[in-house]
Amino acid sequence: MFDAHVHIIDPRFPLIENEGYLPEPYVIDDYRKRMGHFDVRGGAVVSASFQGADQSYLTAALAALGDGWVGVTRLAPDATDDEILALDRAGVRALRFNLKRAAADITEMTLQALRANELAGWHVELYIDGQMLASLQPVISKLPSISIDHLGMSQEGLPYLLDLVDRGAKVKATGFGRVEMDVAETLRRIHTVNPGALMFGSDLPGTRAGRPFEDRDIDLICQVVGADLHAVLEDNAREFYRLPPVRRVEPAPPPRADNPTIPIPRNELPGADDQTRPLPVIER
Repeated sequence: MFDAHVHIIDPRFPLIENEGYLPEPYVIDDYRKRMGHFDVRGGAVVSASFQGADQSYLTAALAALGDGWVGVTRLAPDATDDEILALDRAGVRALRFNLKRAAADITEMTLQALRANELAGWHVELYIDGQMLASLQPVISKLPSISIDHLGMSQEGLPYLLDLVDRGAKVKATGFGRVEMDVAETLRRIHTVNPGALMFGSDLPGTRAGRPFEDRDIDLICQVVGADLHAVLEDNAREFYRLPPVRRVEPAPPPRADNPTIPIPRNELPGADDQTRPLPVIER
């Protein structure tokens, strides 16, 4: 499994109150304890609004998590090329634009995204209500490859989201407890348009969500995507974050016996004491 959306909230590093909200700590050990019964082989640590443009928590988290983990960050407007390249070496692979909880200069963000893509190949991840996608189409069309958080958040925005999916956008199957939509139907429609679009994420610890991630969320994904479960839980995201694919060993078929028929001694056959009766001769 690749968890494409995790928040690490480490009180050792700066936190900024956002709309009067300051989250409880959620450190790497908390995450590992919660997801210990899953085979998590990597993921994406995503910077949240209450972490501002602080990079110290993110680089520390990536160093502690190790191979297979990448970062999604928010940059200060004056971030330099050298800072972007240093973050790339630390494992950062994308910019996150929070258009739901933070005011933003769209032109400035677009220029920053294009610069980060040219320098380091980064893509853009949008935290946005799908209803805003239509008005932002001219801007979004200029961005490098993108993903949309939390299924686009609302049912009303689904037509615009599906249009982006048809043009190659990824969508995070995350935050089922914070969206206003029929999750199963939304997953099905996205998967129908592009089977390579969906990427699972736990969204842990689920700050400000109606409910955090539950194991049954994966059961729901499985019911919708069926045989494409490995792609949604791991492969699509690994490709998007430019990580090597996972090689899976298919279970070998059971060995076939040279003589699958079990011989039965003649004396154990039914009627073994009877004389063998000759077959009747059929005259034509």
